[in-house]
Amino acid sequence: QVGLVESGGGLVQPGGSLKLSCAASGTIFSIKTMGWYRQAPGKQRELVAAITEGGVTNYADSVKGRFTISRDNAKNTVYLQMNVLKSEDTAVYYCNAADVVAAPYYYGMEFWGKGTLVTVTS
Repeated sequence: QVGLVESGGGLVQPGGSLKLSCAASGTIFSIKTMGWYRQAPGKQRELVAAITEGGVTNYADSVKGRFTISRDNAKNTVYLQMNVLKSEDTAVYYCNAADVVAAPYYYGMEFWGKGTLVTVTS
């Protein structure tokens, strides 16, 4: 079955950088959109960044100029380079794959990773 595995989270100082990775496994033919969401304690889940197969990106206003999303379609992997991290970036970051076509019966489905924790603190 289709699975998403995130990596790269951890503890970082304000102003520091981290790079998150998410690899989708399974017999996958295409993933239209891959993205990153985050959820901080007491807050709702929010979109951080997303990228289509064609490379069209979308970012939350709060991360524009600091975060960069990219993907390797051959590896079904999406990345999130996070620079100039702030305390308000602290959250569990979840990988998302939307409009997935995969064998044997996945068509236009959505999948989520289990999340990776990013903590930005002094």
